[in-house]
Amino acid sequence: MAYIFSFIDRQIMGALSPSIKADLGFEDWQLGLLKGFGFALLYTTVGIPIAWLADRYSRIKIISISVFFWSLFTAFTGMANSFTSMLIARTGVGIGEAGGSPPSHSIISDLYPKEKRASALGVYSLGIPIGIAFSYILAGILVETLGWRGTLIALGVAGVVLALIIALAVREPKRGQMEGDNIVLEPVSIGKSIKTLAKIPSWWAMCMGIAWVSFGGYAVANWGVDYIVRFLPEYAPGVGNGKFRWLMLMLGSIHLVGYGAGTYYGAVITEKLAKKNISAYGWLPGAVLIIGVPALIGAFWVQNIYLHLALITVYLISAGVYLGPSFAAAQTLAPINMRAMSTALFFLILNLIALGGGPSYIGLLSSALTGHYGEVHALRLAITS
Repeated sequence: MAYIFSFIDRQIMGALSPSIKADLGFEDWQLGLLKGFGFALLYTTVGIPIAWLADRYSRIKIISISVFFWSLFTAFTGMANSFTSMLIARTGVGIGEAGGSPPSHSIISDLYPKEKRASALGVYSLGIPIGIAFSYILAGILVETLGWRGTLIALGVAGVVLALIIALAVREPKRGQMEGDNIVLEPVSIGKSIKTLAKIPSWWAMCMGIAWVSFGGYAVANWGVDYIVRFLPEYAPGVGNGKFRWLMLMLGSIHLVGYGAGTYYGAVITEKLAKKNISAYGWLPGAVLIIGVPALIGAFWVQNIYLHLALITVYLISAGVYLGPSFAAAQTLAPINMRAMSTALFFLILNLIALGGGPSYIGLLSSALTGHYGEVHALRLAITS
């Protein structure tokens, strides 16, 4: 639930972007920074000291405090009246979300043996497609009744309630309990953790592979709605014909079904193949993208909304496959007393490149090309690149 909420609060800006642009008059480069580096810069760096705490202290407390903090700043985002104030609020959301995944991955690794970690983390990773799906669906339901501001405030209040439930209902497992009774865990410094993990070639290669796949994924997730409402203005929010709500429902559904299926079955299939050859953790997530990436590019050159959504679905199925295997590898390759740190460093690399770079890059390039190509084709070229 915490991971679902983190992705709702993270991705809702992509769904609300046309409404924010119409209300506050932001340019694409400003929207790109709000969706990208404004959120990701401190999200990635603050994750390192939080992971250091999670390898030593109560992970449940860290998660509940983090959910409370990012939910509060989600509500503050809805109150912002300028680019600067919204950028500060989005940075606050990023700082809060930094405390979500590192302790969560560490907890799950203490609940499941390494042979079952890919599927367990695959289930946890369903928070991504479910969260993204609900960000679209909730935007479609709420934005035309509460407005973009009311939508963000409502999500913030719901997150605060969830934080209290986590603090009261979830128990902390014994650290290292799946590794045997004779495990002696010594605290490790941040510097030593970084040096140890950086010397594991498969860990490093996995991080870089995921980062560049996700660069495109985050770019499209944050700009896909903007592209559609520019290309087909009848789907814009506030037109009153019901098409925006339909579009949000369709985007939510294909993320839930397509991305969800790729995430879950990718983890399960990889786990089975890895029993014969452990290299499946690397080659299977890469191989499916041979189909997925051309479908992603093609989606922005077709002229039909249904074909666009179909091609996006093909891409989402392939894009979900890496999540469970990669998260499991990050945990299994890392020493027990560095697991939260492994996830934090993993997300540092992933999100600086992908979550920070992808949306920001599209916004900057689209702004640069708009004068010559117009808003629609400029955004199409930026996404294609």
